[in-house]
Amino acid sequence: MKVLVLNCGSSSVKFQLVQTDEASAAAGRVHALARGLVENIGGLAILRYEAEGRKPLKETGEILEHKIAVERILGLLTRPDVGVIQDRSEIEAVGHRMVHGGERFKTSVLIDDDVLSGIEDCIDLAPLHNPPNIKGYRASRDLLLVPHVAVFDTSFHQTMPREAYLYGLPYVLYQRHGIRRYGFHGTSHRFVSRRMAEILGRADDPTLRVITCHLGNGCSITAIRGGHSVDTSMGLTPLEGLLMGTRAGDIDAGIILHVMVTEELGVTEANALLNKHSGLLGISGVSNDMRTLLQAEADGNDRARLAVDVFCYRLKKYIASYTGVLGGVDAVVFTGGIGENSPVIRARSMVGLEALGLRVDPARNDAARAVEADISPEGSTSRVFVVPTNEELLIARDTYHIVAGLSAE
Repeated sequence: MKVLVLNCGSSSVKFQLVQTDEASAAAGRVHALARGLVENIGGLAILRYEAEGRKPLKETGEILEHKIAVERILGLLTRPDVGVIQDRSEIEAVGHRMVHGGERFKTSVLIDDDVLSGIEDCIDLAPLHNPPNIKGYRASRDLLLVPHVAVFDTSFHQTMPREAYLYGLPYVLYQRHGIRRYGFHGTSHRFVSRRMAEILGRADDPTLRVITCHLGNGCSITAIRGGHSVDTSMGLTPLEGLLMGTRAGDIDAGIILHVMVTEELGVTEANALLNKHSGLLGISGVSNDMRTLLQAEADGNDRARLAVDVFCYRLKKYIASYTGVLGGVDAVVFTGGIGENSPVIRARSMVGLEALGLRVDPARNDAARAVEADISPEGSTSRVFVVPTNEELLIARDTYHIVAGLSAE
């Protein structure tokens, strides 16, 4: 089965065409035929495209809406000189990343009118993400008359117990408005935790305790027992938790009330402050890119060093606290752009966790860049790993299972 995976943002479409079947889906393997990204939809867009056995391609041109972007993608997939299929009818299903499924969607689902209505009901919980996700679905539905599947960022975390997802607010706010912890990056956490269980030979072990650290411009960490999320750092929105590229992460709620008064900020300005001007960028005043900050630190920039220190300290605190939640830990996993590629951040985040049995071997850690690797010392009982994430693979796998009449994982 050929599955087109779409991840639609407000002005972008990330895509991948994969070939899968029952055996490869069960084994966690799919064959990526082509992938790419359309950016700056609504103006002069940039389309990047890579296909198996073809030279990478980059095109620029006016793309005013998501439907035109998807049409351009389908055109490239079928174009004789760069395409990988003869006709769009070879695409048998489409898998869509959907950010927020609220409490209703606990697994991936086939999209129909009722499901679409349910996703629309969650717009209030994800006003920046669900609308473009829906827009991408509608665009591709009009162009591809095949089954479409929604795979939610939030569904993996629906196994959290009430004591983990409820806030210390009047309970009526949960009842009326669904104010609770939902968590995000669920496709990534689910993918790497499943892979970790396979590596350890404990795929069906309900006692396996794994902490997954997804570190990129957005960051989150999840405590997982027996393949099920029991706590995660992001909350009602992706703003809570770890320090991120431009997001503040955990913050005393009173601070923002105080700053709104003293700086005379409205709601829109306060939202921008917390989401766009805080985090690594806010502390350093240099960049939200960890590579830039590490170089600036090496060049003697004290605030760059401070931003990195805060980032690593926050991560260390979460690893330690989630070890307590799980009653110990069998493996800590680093993934995402920073987690997979920065030995420095991995090492600094683990300093001080030796009492919990968590250590990093310097040589193994330094050698592990964007590859699957055990970076803990020989003989460690609690292991530390790098596992590259592949959210598109997971979306394709779920899509195949549902379309083939199997249950989603």
